[in-house]
Amino acid sequence: MLFQVGGQGDRPTFFEMAAAQQLPSSLRAALTYSLGVLALRRPFLHKVLDYEDEFFAFLMLILETHSLRTTDASFAESLYGLRRRAVKIKVKQENTRSDLGDRIRHSGLEKHQKVLSVAFLVVLPYFKSKMHSIYNKEREARLRATLWGDGDERYDDADYLDGGSSSVVSTSGSDVGTSVGTVLKKNIQKIIGACYPWLHAGNEGLSFAYQLLYLLDATGFYSLGLHALGIHVCRATGQELMDTSSKISKIRSRERERLRGPPWLKAVQGALLSCTYTVLDYAQTGLIAAVFFFKMMEWWYQSAEERMSAPTVYPPPPPPPPPRIAKEGIPLPPDRATCPLCSQKRANPSVLAVSGFVFCYACIFKYVSQYKRCPVTLLPGTVDQIRRLFHDV
Repeated sequence: MLFQVGGQGDRPTFFEMAAAQQLPSSLRAALTYSLGVLALRRPFLHKVLDYEDEFFAFLMLILETHSLRTTDASFAESLYGLRRRAVKIKVKQENTRSDLGDRIRHSGLEKHQKVLSVAFLVVLPYFKSKMHSIYNKEREARLRATLWGDGDERYDDADYLDGGSSSVVSTSGSDVGTSVGTVLKKNIQKIIGACYPWLHAGNEGLSFAYQLLYLLDATGFYSLGLHALGIHVCRATGQELMDTSSKISKIRSRERERLRGPPWLKAVQGALLSCTYTVLDYAQTGLIAAVFFFKMMEWWYQSAEERMSAPTVYPPPPPPPPPRIAKEGIPLPPDRATCPLCSQKRANPSVLAVSGFVFCYACIFKYVSQYKRCPVTLLPGTVDQIRRLFHDV
């Protein structure tokens, strides 16, 4: 079976569609990397990185809206010389035979199709990214609970610094004051954490099925979103590519003619429109250059062979939670420099590895030798697990 790999006809090849689909992710990676480098010298850019999803969605909203309005294509599709066309199937009656023949006719995009295209290109990827981040947090929380348990009673360092009368802090009392909104938010996060894998698997399966059918020339729709909107992606003709600049000029001139008000107000509005269009033009050019530069640097510093042979680097595990406090254990003093056993300032501070609490070396050695456990958490321990601390050296 032969696949279409050339540039003939108005139907784009599979590789053109795949490249156009992967361009937004490459653009996001390039912007994130650039902002991360600039944030080393300009710390205020860390706030932008904290809202990375919102920033990128807002940027793509502007670009996709402008591109669909001027070229009838998404930002990525316009760079590859592609255009979106509404599909209309017209049934024609043959005069010589009684067979019914179907003929596909393409037309320009309607207004509601452009609005829905922006929703599929910007809004749905934004929600997918947020759900993915929520799912990762829920998965990490479940992993921590599996490793360390859900312990309701844990040592709270903040309360320890406050020097309360009791050193055992119970987090169960804080649940009483939990607001309804917080409980609802946690329940929604748990639902997303449970449903997201199935939604993601279904979405990826449908995407793979449509791409395979498109590759086999069994359908004209590359994705489920295009099928739902009734849109085919076609190659732009040479005349359309030449008329793009004139079309943009006509749209901008019509917008200037719609300006209302006194002459000075029209002049101000016209200047603002000109500045907006100039910024959009430079933004498109800059984003294209950013993607090209990012891809070039990625290829330069890491070849395909290195990526395949490099071992997988896993992130470090999360730090262990604070140790659980036993109700029958000795209370902790309000002063952190005081030994819980002798209630005096620690001499030769030493830590018991099973719990992490610090005592005098003589006190903890004598206690562990006699009781074989930690005096605070009552966890079993030996003198071999006592470690001397040299923080004052």
